[in-house]
Amino acid sequence: MAHSHEIPTDLTRNQELVLGALNTSPAPLSAYDILDRLRIEGIKAPLQIYRALDKLVERGLAHRLESLNAFVACADAHCHRKGLIAFAICEDCGKVDEFADAVIEERLGGWAQSTGFKVERTTMEIRGKCQSCLEN
Repeated sequence: MAHSHEIPTDLTRNQELVLGALNTSPAPLSAYDILDRLRIEGIKAPLQIYRALDKLVERGLAHRLESLNAFVACADAHCHRKGLIAFAICEDCGKVDEFADAVIEERLGGWAQSTGFKVERTTMEIRGKCQSCLEN
């Protein structure tokens, strides 16, 4: 899931490094995977990674995949949205595709309104096999 997005200029050094690690990774990374990659940059404490990840997620620049306890860079440079974000996770190669669906988001919004449920964030994770793995 390598990305070539522009990194915002107002990030801290640690946030830049963490986002860079996520952008260049073909698969989701755990906080400890990121720490291992950034030790050479002088980052030694998991807390430094978690703080940077929290800010990146808050700004919509990265997403947490709950089922993997791992993180990915946002696939859409202009995403920064709070609506429904869905991830298709390949069980074989670990590739993650991100997408948003207005119809599902609208249906969920209608349900939430009718039940009085206040949705703070919605992340959908879909497991299966990507086209490349199916063809091999």
